[in-house]
Formats: sequence, structure tokens, C-alpha cells
Amino acid sequence: MSEELPDEQIAWEGKWIVAKTRGRWEYVSRARSIRAAVILATDEDHVILIEQFRIPLGRRCLELPAGLIGDEDGHEGEDDLVAAGRELIEETGYAAASLEDCGEFYSSPGMVTESFTLVRATGLTRVGEGGGTDEEDITTYRVPLAEVQDFIAKRRAAGCAIDVRMLMLLGKYFI
Repeated sequence: MSEELPDEQIAWEGKWIVAKTRGRWEYVSRARSIRAAVILATDEDHVILIEQFRIPLGRRCLELPAGLIGDEDGHEGEDDLVAAGRELIEETGYAAASLEDCGEFYSSPGMVTESFTLVRATGLTRVGEGGGTDEEDITTYRVPLAEVQDFIAKRRAAGCAIDVRMLMLLGKYFI
């Protein structure tokens, strides 16, 4: 069964974001069909996490490494895995021997159309400092998987926001 949808209307458009309406529904999309890659980077029994200040939250947020695909001039149509490998090095300083596309996911489908490709990165080698671009202030953590629940709890207690994708790492504690 498919539903008939009212026409989509653009309410406002910026450089990166487009606010839209469809009937009485309001939602947001990324401009220019930009997508994202989120990287689950693991080696042996550790996972690589990052923390950075997020303007919309007004505080630092603990996250998986991630980045936009096709957002820079000359990178339109960039391959998801190429972008994920580039972002992993840029944000964390780790390069992956293997990058696996784990599928497309939607983080908040009632409010945004944005999807992300989940990429599993393995065979990690430290190749640089990480920390992101000049505009970013990224801290990289290499956390033992056995200590992830406690690590997240400590960052939350320190006032850090926790990205919803951390649930992938905490799932076994809730089932």
C-alpha cells in the first residue's frame, strides 16, 4: 500500500539545510543531496570514538566518527567508502585496511530526511594526529569494548551529550 503525498514545498533554503513542508508536516533535508557516512571503527577489542562541540546542542557530544559525502567542491558524487576512509583519517588519525558498507540508515525520520551509510572500518593503523579540520576541535578515544558502557556513563556525567548511534555499542546491555 502506498500513500498519496501532498506536494513538497520549500519553506527556507540555506547553504547546507532546506526546511520543507508536505501538507501540515514540517521537516528538514540536507541541501544538494549531500549524504553522510558514519564509521564504526574497531580493532581487536577496542572501538574508536570522537568527541566534539556541537553548536545546536551547545555542548560537546560523544559520537562515532562521521562526515559528509559530496559536500566539498570537486567531491560531488564521491563514493561512500572513499569518503568514510578520508573522514576516519581526518577526524581520528586512523586509517583502515578494510571498509565495509553496512547499509543506509535514518537517524530521525520524523524530522529529517537525512540518511547515513554505516561503514565498518577494521585493520586500523595510526597514521596521524586526527582532530578534524581547522574549524573542528575533535578529541579521539580508543575505548576497550568491555569498558564502553562505563566510558559513556562517565562522559555523560561530565556533561557530554551522547549521540544516538552509541546505542549500537550499548545494545547488549539492554536486551
